[in-house]
Amino acid sequence: MGATTNVERNAQGSFNIHLLKAYSDKEFKEFCRLNNELRIERLANGNIIVMPPTHTATGGKNASIFGEIYIWNKKSQLGKMFDSSTGFTLANQAVRAPDVSWIEKSRWAAIVQIEREDFAAICPDFVIELRLASDNLFSLREKMEEYIANGCRLAWLVDSSQKQTLVYSPDGSVLVVPFDQKLEGGSILPGLELTLSEVIMD
Repeated sequence: MGATTNVERNAQGSFNIHLLKAYSDKEFKEFCRLNNELRIERLANGNIIVMPPTHTATGGKNASIFGEIYIWNKKSQLGKMFDSSTGFTLANQAVRAPDVSWIEKSRWAAIVQIEREDFAAICPDFVIELRLASDNLFSLREKMEEYIANGCRLAWLVDSSQKQTLVYSPDGSVLVVPFDQKLEGGSILPGLELTLSEVIMD
């Protein structure tokens, strides 16, 4: 499983390692099994990205946002939630693990158990990615566009450094919502409303 590497600094000052080799499904799953303490994603071209564990401040922000979506979902009972350690196989064969993700109930029910125990071949209906100051914004924008292109119906890129959220929709629009303004789930997550300035603590 030899591969050349490329390294980039991530938000916490640690390094993401890009393994430049087209990993098959079998190779990727074996790599994940052998390195289950790491956060790992596979790009559409088969290359994989190895990321270190999330640092404390980032983990706290992720948890706060996840908690708000969890409370809404518990009340609405409209779907299934997943945390940042969950991998999904998209239609383009990328395996992505959003910081927060949600799948509508009927779509989740249609996935057989053996698929649920793997990196299920489904794109979440809703995803959130959290960006900090030193994250590569271009790469994150590409990632959000990839979610939308593969069937995601609503994607939020939460930019803590700029205190704003970029809201991606299937029609190609990107709405900028400052942290002090209300984010809404619209028809995808009806009734969900949150103001991130009241949710995320520095």
